[in-house]
Amino acid sequence: MDSGSREVAFDCSSFRLYMDGRVDRVPRRMETTPAGFDAATGVDSKDVVIDAATGATARLYLPPPLEGGATTTKLPVLVFFHGGYFIVGSAAEPMYHRYVNSLVARARVVAVSVEYRLAPEHPLPAAYDDSWAALGWAVSRADPWLSDHGDLGRVFLVGVSAGGNIVHNMALAVGASGLPAAEPARVEGVIELHPSFSGEQKTEVEDEVFFQANNNRWKIIFPGARNGVEDPRINPTADGAPSLTKLAGQRLLVCTASEDPRAPRARDYCDAVRASGWRGEAEWFESEGEGHGFFVLNPRTSTAAALMDRVVGFLAGH
Repeated sequence: MDSGSREVAFDCSSFRLYMDGRVDRVPRRMETTPAGFDAATGVDSKDVVIDAATGATARLYLPPPLEGGATTTKLPVLVFFHGGYFIVGSAAEPMYHRYVNSLVARARVVAVSVEYRLAPEHPLPAAYDDSWAALGWAVSRADPWLSDHGDLGRVFLVGVSAGGNIVHNMALAVGASGLPAAEPARVEGVIELHPSFSGEQKTEVEDEVFFQANNNRWKIIFPGARNGVEDPRINPTADGAPSLTKLAGQRLLVCTASEDPRAPRARDYCDAVRASGWRGEAEWFESEGEGHGFFVLNPRTSTAAALMDRVVGFLAGH
């Protein structure tokens, strides 16, 4: 990555973001893997175009048939939002493709993994707009995999990191206006894996360096945010933010990692949902000794397996 003489706003192993809005991405975070049959899991996948005008696409996943032949039982629909700070990554990034393959096989769901435009070239709210369009498309039964196999009465929203932030905002939007479906559709549950939030005031336990750099990042990728990092899409508990009682779904699972600097705000968020009087059940699950996104980076560890077990159990209603 070429730094030149520009002031760095946020620097990590995936990219370097400058205060002038330029970005240098690490090539591996922009690598893609093709859709198709996955021999390890038996899951099939394909890419679809959602909006040709914006370039919004998604990758659909279908689990293998059960032993003994075909079944007419319809499957939950899982809408997945990848991570990457809103700056890197994609639905086709190898680690997210692998994770969704595994999740679809274990949980037996039909999945729609959303491809959204990246900042800073496409500042927020572009990613939110693309995600809302993809969610509407997912519940429209526009593809035979969804119309033939998906149960719109059991929709789950799942996201990692920036995708966890997107999930929160999609759940609020659904709670406020409902799902744009031709027939009744219902969000049953919401899973936020290592979600990314911030705010103007540092919490007592937040890391100072990360807090400042993270706020610099938000300000660059979302220049039109209302009140800067106090925009409720960034800080769900900011003054004037929509009530958390409006979140869609009956169950919420917020997952954190003890060594992730984002964890304190995610825990506070889960506590705030519980305290709001939300009608559903909010659960917090923390992985000890692990850092941000460890389960997609190193899926074979025992802690990654434990987190997968909890996510699969949640999807099954346990």
